[in-house]
Amino acid sequence: MDSKYLITGGTGFIGAAVVRRLVAEGAHVRVLDNSYRGRPQRLAGMWSDVELVDADIREADAVGRAVRGMDHVVHMAYINGTELFYQYPELVLDVGTRGMLNVLDACRTHGVGQLTLTSSSEVYQTPPSIPTPEDVPLVVPDVLNPRYSYGGGKLISELLAINWGRSGFERVMICRPHNVYGPDMGWRHVLPQLILRILNQMDEHSTGPLPLLVRGSGEQSRAFIHIDDFTEGMATMLRHGRHLHVYNIGNPEEIQIREVVHRIGVHLGRVVELQASEPPRGETQRRCPDISRLRSLGFEPHISLYAGLPSVIEWYRENRHRCDEQMSHPPADHDPATYSW
Repeated sequence: MDSKYLITGGTGFIGAAVVRRLVAEGAHVRVLDNSYRGRPQRLAGMWSDVELVDADIREADAVGRAVRGMDHVVHMAYINGTELFYQYPELVLDVGTRGMLNVLDACRTHGVGQLTLTSSSEVYQTPPSIPTPEDVPLVVPDVLNPRYSYGGGKLISELLAINWGRSGFERVMICRPHNVYGPDMGWRHVLPQLILRILNQMDEHSTGPLPLLVRGSGEQSRAFIHIDDFTEGMATMLRHGRHLHVYNIGNPEEIQIREVVHRIGVHLGRVVELQASEPPRGETQRRCPDISRLRSLGFEPHISLYAGLPSVIEWYRENRHRCDEQMSHPPADHDPATYSW
């Protein structure tokens, strides 16, 4: 790839991995992020190849400066982390909607005809079929539930991208990631939280089974895709994806949360006993992507959760001292922050 790419949210977990992949393939890459929750250290050793614009996605002038001169914008800047959806729904929607509009305006103003939006599997909420193809209806089940600020903001962003993309753009695409995981993925997601809670229980219980309270029964299922497989899927879409098409990027290896907990325990040499509790309002029981559309472009995931999970467990075991530092600064509604992927 010899194009010039802008990656918004490029110091986040997924964004930084996409940056590394594009640079490795010969692209010129610019990143827009204020790294409020992202970490520039994720791009350590790459600053001779990557240009950083330190700005908020909601600052229209800054977005315009970052877009100018690019061939392709990959828009990833957003708020992630389930806890934040419940706590700061106004901010989630503000960053999502205002950021998408700023990117679209800047692309049109500066003649950038290639745009890829990173959406989310959350737009499906409770999918009508499993595995879930891209053409099922997208819904917001309950406008009173703040959890849906995230999925709703992504749904709005998709509508904006597709409908603005009908004219004035050469190619607009949407990808829907499904539970991307890997080392240094942040602290507010299911895998890091399970790992850290089990490690904490090991500190308190030197022998015997480890009690672990989980939300719901533990029978909820998800399909996790390793970050290396995700970047391969994204690269495949950027090379071969079609205008106004949507692509699930995931690994259709559906697994129950209780089995994930069991595998973490096996790796750590301990038996974990699940204790069920009331699930959060709006929790989805099953989620697993149909990736036939991306497979038709040549993509195939190769890293199973069984193979990919050990390195994630070890990263969080070695870095658990950073958790309090990373979690001690929750956002306020007025914070001018771009929350990185």
